[in-house]
Amino acid sequence: MQKQVLIVGLGRFGMSLAKALSSRGVEILAVDRKPERVDSVAAFAAEAIVLDATSEEDLSKVRPADRDLCVCAIGDESSEASILCTALLRQLGGRRIVARANSPLQGRILKLVGAHEVINPLEEFGARFADQFAFERLKGELPLGGDLVVAEVQPPEEFVGKTLSELKLPARFSVTIVATRRAGAPDVHLPTPDQKVEADDIMIVVARKSAIARLVGASR
Repeated sequence: MQKQVLIVGLGRFGMSLAKALSSRGVEILAVDRKPERVDSVAAFAAEAIVLDATSEEDLSKVRPADRDLCVCAIGDESSEASILCTALLRQLGGRRIVARANSPLQGRILKLVGAHEVINPLEEFGARFADQFAFERLKGELPLGGDLVVAEVQPPEEFVGKTLSELKLPARFSVTIVATRRAGAPDVHLPTPDQKVEADDIMIVVARKSAIARLVGASR
């Protein structure tokens, strides 16, 4: 089932996150009080609505409780609006609320009023957060140059109980497994063809980002 995300606030960070999530197959509902921002996001959001996110009546119309994730990305223009919006998202039943903070103090306040997570406003964080949300089995990655990365991946459920030779990962996904480890354990091991995949394995793979996305999305 396609994940649904409500993004409130379409400044630089909110727009970056909306684009990144949309490109990863997540359904976006984007809202802002400025019509020109809403117009800009309409090309890749499932819905784009002009509304006042500090109004309980307005915010209730986009049903925060029905979304897999609610992001309050309201930026520098109003810390007060960001705090009020976060509180309303929690009051309206938001199951997972992520809020943007411009300072440590604002971050602490946002958590007090209802944010489950607080993030900084760096634009490049939008793509990293999108990967973490859209591909929950991606545990971390390190760029190697160009589009090539080394990544830690939790195996999809369909892999569990099968051997690496049975899975044929290089042929199916164009990825190379260079090591494995157990979740929570620091030791890594060289993989063998007859090694069976277990649910708490972490596979360390080298591949292009597009191949990693196919791999971690295999069970979605």
